[in-house]
Amino acid sequence: MNGHPTTEESCLDAILGHWDGSAGEPTDAPLISVEAFQHLVTRGSWVEIQPDAAELTVNGELWRIAIQAALEEHGRVFLPARAEPYYLDAPLILGSGQQLLAAPAAEIRLKPGTNTCMVRNDHIVSGQAAPVPGNGKPDRDIVIEGGIWTTLATSPSQSHGNMRGCADTADSVPGAHGTILLHNVERVRARNLTIKECRPFGIQIGNASDFLIENICFENQRRDGVHVEGPASFGVIRGLHGVTGDDIVALNSWDWKHYSITFGPIAHILVDGVDVTGTNLFKWASNIRLLAGTKNFAGGEILECDIENCVIQNIRGIRMFQMFDQPNLELGRENDFADPIGAMRNIFFNRIHLASSEEAAFQVASNVDGLSICHVEVLSESSIPALVQIGPLSETYRHGSTDPAKWVEIYSPDKDCTVRNLRIDHITPAISPDLWVKISEQKPNPDYPRTTPRGGTGKGRLLESMLAGMSPASTDHPIADELLKS
Repeated sequence: MNGHPTTEESCLDAILGHWDGSAGEPTDAPLISVEAFQHLVTRGSWVEIQPDAAELTVNGELWRIAIQAALEEHGRVFLPARAEPYYLDAPLILGSGQQLLAAPAAEIRLKPGTNTCMVRNDHIVSGQAAPVPGNGKPDRDIVIEGGIWTTLATSPSQSHGNMRGCADTADSVPGAHGTILLHNVERVRARNLTIKECRPFGIQIGNASDFLIENICFENQRRDGVHVEGPASFGVIRGLHGVTGDDIVALNSWDWKHYSITFGPIAHILVDGVDVTGTNLFKWASNIRLLAGTKNFAGGEILECDIENCVIQNIRGIRMFQMFDQPNLELGRENDFADPIGAMRNIFFNRIHLASSEEAAFQVASNVDGLSICHVEVLSESSIPALVQIGPLSETYRHGSTDPAKWVEIYSPDKDCTVRNLRIDHITPAISPDLWVKISEQKPNPDYPRTTPRGGTGKGRLLESMLAGMSPASTDHPIADELLKS
């Protein structure tokens, strides 16, 4: 990747100057109501489990064929609000230039046991075996707007057989896991919609450029909100709010292989306006993640999955910004891991209002050159143990077992990481410099497994940095020794 802007302003100029804001605007094609295709609606009967665990037999209308026919004939279709949901028994598929618009109160619901995404683009290209080719003929100028989208995960333990957002009923695209699935796309928009009680990611987008995801409300979303996979560039994600069971935004250039269709660099992404205040979820929920890495394909190809030139601003209620390495917990860390760990460049955080947390707000266990954290508001000095922690992590996942042989390490405690060119400025209220940055060093736990975690041998380093105007040579600063090494 060439040309690294060194300021937030130049990075924003590059993103917004490249992004075509007119993409996906209304075309000359007429907007047809799906009611004109109601003769294609079929009916079915199934059981839905209510939040109180009561069973309800539903005699519902299946609208997928009708909506798809309207798209194919007219290119643009509108779903008006109605008393009953628009049930789908397979994904809606959008090609270039097609637009699916719905009234804000129109509910689109996945039939129990379908186990697919709800809507996707036509020409998905897999990147599981090798880097995606540059001539993938992306679908362009797709719009998905409005509606309440749900896979009917009515409780944390109830998914109605809709666990994964597969691309189709045959699960022909490994790594597909989105409610709204956009892969191999350019100039697409998903906006002004609600994602409610979905077990897969809310929006899974990757192998994408020039995209807009805007004004999304999450209601008890059970996993990630907006999940971006590499390669991805020149994207704008703004106006997100609500409750998610995992990261509300994930920029994952490398990821676990069964949750990613493609892998590759992520660059020039703006995340602007995320509000998760008052959600009171687990520590990993409603955070923002940046996961870089190196993908080693089975055929021997190696792909650097870096993240660079991203701006994340106007964020409220986030507990943690996660920038650490994390091997695959579900398929086995020895079967799926980044080697070497990820690299990031020119990552800008600005105007951040933090929630209270038991862990450092910015957890960095990757190699980063250019990390700016400015205009941060904390609840109080006691609301976080540190603003930034640099260094490898160690935590034991027990899989619900008391047998240590079944326990696994979550992170990469033996991997060193280095952060260069860190800038921290304008923290309010003022907190002690002792809490600005903490450098961690792992050591093996001689008492494991009687006590956890296992620990490791990795170290964190901070070089060539400026903290709120303090001279790097200041011997009063708790990390002066590290700064002087530069």
